[in-house]
Order: sequence, then structure tokens, then C-alpha cells
Amino acid sequence: MNLNKITYIILCCVLSTLTATAQHSKNTLDSLYINETEAHPDKPAKVLHAEPLYIDLIRDLGARKGEKEWNVGMGLLDHNTYDRYEALVEYEWAPMDRLGLEVELPFSFYYPLQSPNSLQNSDQSDTVSAPSSGLESLKLAWQYTILVSEKYKTSLAVGYIHEFEINNFSQYGKGKFFTGNVYNPFFIAAKRWGQNFHTLIYTGPVIAKHFDSPTVDTHWQFNSNIHYMIPGTRNFLGIEFNKEMHHNDFDMTIRPQMRVEVTENIMIGIVTGIPISRESERFSSFLRLIYEP
Repeated sequence: MNLNKITYIILCCVLSTLTATAQHSKNTLDSLYINETEAHPDKPAKVLHAEPLYIDLIRDLGARKGEKEWNVGMGLLDHNTYDRYEALVEYEWAPMDRLGLEVELPFSFYYPLQSPNSLQNSDQSDTVSAPSSGLESLKLAWQYTILVSEKYKTSLAVGYIHEFEINNFSQYGKGKFFTGNVYNPFFIAAKRWGQNFHTLIYTGPVIAKHFDSPTVDTHWQFNSNIHYMIPGTRNFLGIEFNKEMHHNDFDMTIRPQMRVEVTENIMIGIVTGIPISRESERFSSFLRLIYEP
């Protein structure tokens, strides 16, 4: 099933949800779902926020002890000289109130494209090289919600992601298994406007240190999001603006997205990436399967 078919099916689900909810009182539906998440007198305060699908949070803001979630992600990124297929498996859980932990295994598979010359000739020497495929890293992360304001419908959080970079498949047994470390502290601020509109900011430095290099590479992430949650459901439509600053270079990718509830425990998120001022990247797509036991 290609991306167009998947998009069509999800759009149909979203439109069906809109039709069904139109038959009920909008305010009643909103209150029912928000209360389902927030109104637990025996539990710590929590504000419902829409969570971005590409730059995924470690756990819900204001996480409550015992919450857990599995994610499986698949994506395609079109570069000028090769295609990159990405996949990830992650598990996140809350061992205590407001604290989320996560373990993630991200994979990348690269396939070189042929140059224009090789399309006219059978000479395979014109095939463009691509990076080697492999398990990119072992990612461990934590996130703690430092503020939950029910009055202002606002949450603030801090967190940290540590990546143990891993050698590509072709180098297994030939050198070091771990090739470096990536350090990524971050800050999150989220606010719900009324019942349905959600905004979120996610920012922090990404610091990479490879074992075979004396230099340290640093770039800054600044991600902003806006989402509209469909009344009375967990479905939403939204957009991420993923921005990176590296020395004097600025890159941004705009990612329209939607999330659809399939069953009580399963949701599907679909994301399209539109690069702005990226020299080597073109359009991308990403699909996330979310399972909450």
C-alpha cells in the first residue's frame, strides 16, 4: 500500500469523525474527552496537549505513574543522490508522576540513485555512492514536567537524550561497536488555547562527539508546532516547523501531519516533510504506529 492510499484512508477516517461529531454538542464532546484525561481527583494535575508526531516527546507532559506506550515508525527521505529509509522502535513509560523515560532503536537504510549518465548507458560506474546502512544508535532519554498549570492550560518540561552512536552494518567486527556520543538537553513549553487548539515549542542543542575526531559538532534545534484536535476525539490535524541552526547555516522542514485513532489502544500518525532551504534533501514521508497497552 503506497503513501497516497494510506493518506486517502486516513483522510476518510478524519472526515468520518468530523461527520459523526457534528451530530453532537461540540462543547459536550470536548469536555468529555478533556475530562477523561484531566479530571482525576486522586491523581496529580495534568493538562491535555497534542503531541507532535515527528519530534516525539519522551512521554505526555504531566505524565502519571504507570503510563506506557510503544511506537513503531517508518519513513522515506529523498536526497539528491540517494534515498534514505528510516525505521524506529521505541518504548516509553512513566515510573513516577511527571517523569517519562524512553528507549529507542533508530535504523537507517540507504539506497544510491543513478546519475543521468547511467540511465543512458549500462555502465554501473555512474551509480552514486550512499552512506552505509545500520542501526544508528541506542537512544536513552528522560523528561520531567516542571510545571502544570490547569488555570492557564500550560505545561513546561525539561529533558535529556543521550545517543550511543553505533557503527554501520558493514563495519561490524572490524572496529569499535560504539563510535561516539550525542548529547541533547531540551526544553518544552506547551499551551492549549480554548478546547481544541494546541501549540508547543521544543528547543535545545545537539552536541556530537565522535571517538575518532578531536572536534565537537554542535547545532541547535528549535521546533514549533500548532495542532487542532477534533472535538471529542484523540484525532488531530497539525503542522510542525522543524528548524536547525549550524554555524551560519539555517535549515527548516515544514511537516503537515495528522493522527487518527484506530482502536482504543492504537493510533496512526502520518507526516509529510517539505524542506525549506535544505541543499541536499527533498520531500519526505513518515508513518508512526502508536500503541498504548
